[in-house]
Amino acid sequence: MEYLDEFLLIVIAHFFAVASPGPDFAVVLKQSVQQGRGNALWTSAGVGAAILLHVAYCVLGVALILTQSPSLFMALKYVAGAYLAYLGVQALRAAKPPTSNQDNVEIKTVVEEPVWLAFRRGFFTNALNPKATLFFMSLFTLVISPATPTSIQVGYGVYMALATWAWFSMLSMILSRNNVRGFFQQRGYWFDRGIGVILIALAVRVVI
Repeated sequence: MEYLDEFLLIVIAHFFAVASPGPDFAVVLKQSVQQGRGNALWTSAGVGAAILLHVAYCVLGVALILTQSPSLFMALKYVAGAYLAYLGVQALRAAKPPTSNQDNVEIKTVVEEPVWLAFRRGFFTNALNPKATLFFMSLFTLVISPATPTSIQVGYGVYMALATWAWFSMLSMILSRNNVRGFFQQRGYWFDRGIGVILIALAVRVVI
C-alpha cells in the first residue's frame, strides 16, 4: 500500500502512452490485416517484451547516460527512423494491384511468415522507438522515486509489459476479425501503400 499512489500514476500515464497511435499500432494493424490473428498476437508479444528492455536500462541507470549524451540519443533516433522507414518501404514494395479480390485474399491468407519474425518485428518497433525511450526516462526520473526499491520498480515494469501485451493483443483480436480483414484486403493495394506512407511519415517524425 505504501507505493499505491505511485503505481496508480504509472497506470494512468502508461494507459495514455500505449493507447496513443504510433509505430506499434501501425505495425500491429498491418500484421493483423495481412498475416492474420496468430501473427498479430506474436507481434503484440514482441511489443510487450520490448517494454522489459526499456525498464531494464532505466533500472540499471542507462537512462541517465542517454539524458546526458545528446549525440547518443540522436544516434538512437536515426536508427529508429531508419528501421521504420525500412518497414514503410517494404510495405510500399510489397503492394501490387491484385488481379481479383479472390486472388488477393488467397495470397494474404496462405503466405504466412514465421512467428519469430513477427515477434522480432514487434520487439524492434517498440525497442527502437524514441517516444518509448523518452516516456520511460521521464517515468523513472519524475514519477518513480529514487527511494523506491528495485524490486518494486521491476514489478512496475512487469505490469507495463503485461498491460502493453494485453492492449495490443486485444487490438489484434479486433483487427483480425474476418469482416475487418476483408474490408482492408478488398482495398489491399491502397491499404499497403497507406501503411507504408504512415510508417515513413513516423520515421521522419521520429528524427525531427
